[in-house]
Amino acid sequence: MTQAADSPNRANAASGLRFLTELIGWTATPWALHRVDWAVATAALVLLIGLPAVVGTPGDRPFDPPVAIPGAAMLLLVLLEVAAAAVAPWFAWPAWAAVVATALAATSVVLEQPRWRWLLRH
Repeated sequence: MTQAADSPNRANAASGLRFLTELIGWTATPWALHRVDWAVATAALVLLIGLPAVVGTPGDRPFDPPVAIPGAAMLLLVLLEVAAAAVAPWFAWPAWAAVVATALAATSVVLEQPRWRWLLRH
């Protein structure tokens, strides 16, 4: 483990909300994109789930990632997931569900600021 104690990425309200936001993105994005093409929906799912599972910034998680990337690159992946969770529900779900998903994504953005600042420093 490297620098794990420094990262604000710990089990708290922000990390729980981040997981819920990721789950929304993982669900709604392929659901919305399957209307375009099933291959595009599958590629989006691989990108949203597979890439962050393989790459990461050392010290951001309790374990070292298989492929280390700078914090700024990890932040771009996080922003992609938040954007997917905020936008895709509008194309896949009823309006009330999209409103809830967008509100959760926005709240996640606010609560994740300490982690994002940490990622930009690493």
